[in-house]
Amino acid sequence: MRTIAHLSDLHFGRHDQEIALQLLNSLCEEPPDLIVITGDLTQRGRHWQFAAARDYLEKLPKPMVVIPGNHDVPLYDVAQRFVSGLARYRRYISRELQPFFVDQEIAVLGLNTARSASFSNGRISHAQADAIRAIFSEVPLERLKILAIHHPVSAPPGGANLAVVGRAPLALRAISEAGVNLVLSGHHHHAYSGDLQAGDLAAGNSVLVIQAGTAISTRLRGEPNSYNILRVEPTRVTCTAQIFQDKRFAPAVTTEFALLGKRWVRQ
Repeated sequence: MRTIAHLSDLHFGRHDQEIALQLLNSLCEEPPDLIVITGDLTQRGRHWQFAAARDYLEKLPKPMVVIPGNHDVPLYDVAQRFVSGLARYRRYISRELQPFFVDQEIAVLGLNTARSASFSNGRISHAQADAIRAIFSEVPLERLKILAIHHPVSAPPGGANLAVVGRAPLALRAISEAGVNLVLSGHHHHAYSGDLQAGDLAAGNSVLVIQAGTAISTRLRGEPNSYNILRVEPTRVTCTAQIFQDKRFAPAVTTEFALLGKRWVRQ
């Protein structure tokens, strides 16, 4: 079994320093096997915000898979946005926009869905869909296959007004064909876990989707700050939302899924 801490939407520049400290303490007290951060490390992609994010990430336990979000593309610096795009992210955080982590139990691929031409929404490219198929085709069947992106591939129940990643059908085909088991995302600052079933995917299989809330940002959207702790096995995934309350992060709602045949079933 592997333990994964799933963080998203840190938004340095609009963050709460005390909550950031409590998150750091929580992760260092019980280090997970892997930390996955699904984008929006900064609020406006400014140098000082990236520097603050870099300094914070350096203190977190390793290993780590990190990808950018749409807020990591500078908004108001038009030249920087359209000419250099994620240059500041590459300078301060990572030059790798398609990180890949694999061990004896899990394989995690991160993809950048942020685009300079879009202020909020993101997109999957045809090349990225091909990468999902190609990279996961080399992963042994007994390992849990996990895709990490910033923009969700589907809206949660009751969230029909929430945008999903551009070319979502293309992404879902690639995810299904590659045998991806779990998709991690953020963007909307709402925590959710559930499964995509035959109506969304080919071959009658299902894929778990887990979205993280905002970990340390003051940009709350009706939910407290939170992050996810996942305990994953090839046929079982447990997600516990860690909610910030009473000046600390504490476990709240836990959802558990078991893989029965090709179907993930909530336990």
